[in-house]
Amino acid sequence: MSQTTSRTADIRRIAKAGDGEAERLLAALLRDLFAIDPRGVAINHDQYSLNSLNGFFETDDGQFFFKFHQEEGEEAMSGEYYRADILARAGLPVDQPVLMSALPGEQILVYRRRTDPRFSDVLRALDLADDAARRERAVEAERGLSEAVLRVYLDTLHPVRAEEVAAEPIHRLFHERLIDPPAGTYPGGRMARFYVGEDFAFPGLTLGWERLSRCRFAVNGVEYRDTIGDLFDAAHARLAPARLADAGGVVAHGDAHNANVWYEEREGAARLAFFDPAFAGRNIPTLLAEVKTTFHNILAHPFWLYDPALAAERYSARAVLDGDVLRVATDFAPSPVRRALLDVKAEALWRPLLAELKARGMLPADWRRVVRLGLFLCPTLVMNLRAGAATHNPVSSLIGLSVAVMAGSEPVAGEDIVSRFLDAIDPDRP
Repeated sequence: MSQTTSRTADIRRIAKAGDGEAERLLAALLRDLFAIDPRGVAINHDQYSLNSLNGFFETDDGQFFFKFHQEEGEEAMSGEYYRADILARAGLPVDQPVLMSALPGEQILVYRRRTDPRFSDVLRALDLADDAARRERAVEAERGLSEAVLRVYLDTLHPVRAEEVAAEPIHRLFHERLIDPPAGTYPGGRMARFYVGEDFAFPGLTLGWERLSRCRFAVNGVEYRDTIGDLFDAAHARLAPARLADAGGVVAHGDAHNANVWYEEREGAARLAFFDPAFAGRNIPTLLAEVKTTFHNILAHPFWLYDPALAAERYSARAVLDGDVLRVATDFAPSPVRRALLDVKAEALWRPLLAELKARGMLPADWRRVVRLGLFLCPTLVMNLRAGAATHNPVSSLIGLSVAVMAGSEPVAGEDIVSRFLDAIDPDRP
């Protein structure tokens, strides 16, 4: 085992080899942490486990599901990390673990094994083959969850101090991926490691970071104001934890992508329930609370983020450099179920939440910019979007960076799916 990284980090790294060693180490970790005798430890290798590991085991007491979320540098963390009770006390539907370790570098949750699918798997099936009746059940399940989340947001919305906001773990998903702690050097973290100084291979075109970061994008004829470099710089400044107290705080899951959501279907109806609240908190910045959910459950689909090879089979993308404008043409588009989910997010959660912020005098003038910058960081820092660096290829890389810019930047003229969404949730619009 490494002397400088955590046991969970070593297990996650070794699991990629698929030779059984990770399962042996994981069994030992479970035995040490919980004084149990795990048997048949099996690690899932699914496309949604970008920064986590999950799987199954059994004991004399039954069958169990485990999951841990492992971040760079978490060995130095102290205090609570997994706070599963926060959401339950607030009234949200959340699956409570039967065993939990919050030790830095050994954070892991264990649940009774379910037969229910994750919502991510249900939606992927609809991306592959749309079915109107099944889509309607899924969308209504999302509506029910969004309405429950909104009630909690409105009930728990409160003024917060900058230091309270800064203490929340959600920043590990955003600002802390831009810097090298403890000095806070920028660019650093994943941004520097993934992109700075690297080459980007697109279909028929390769650009270095220095050139690409200064290019504005034009996607299917819609030109955008900000370059990728501009967006990273703006996110570093505006999403700094101390600057995010202006819209108050709420109780939130913070990372409720649909691989962290169970889909429970009974008698023709469905409901959703959270699990793995690794980043839950009581003082989550209100404007960030729903950003990960909005991007990763909707704009990241279908396929391009989590199934790059399949995206390259199904979609085309090409780019030409026109001065300092990268002109992209692609036939990628969200599927019917993802468009419907975006409408639900707008109607059932974002618009009433922003309206309440405005009514309380807590809505920053630049709220739209804050939301966009959060959306931009979701795909660019959750995994390396460069072709050949991990799982991405030239087509999925170009689609991904185009969607990231579309999420982060206002169009120079015209509109797109993100600008229409932001218009729809704007409390100043009729």
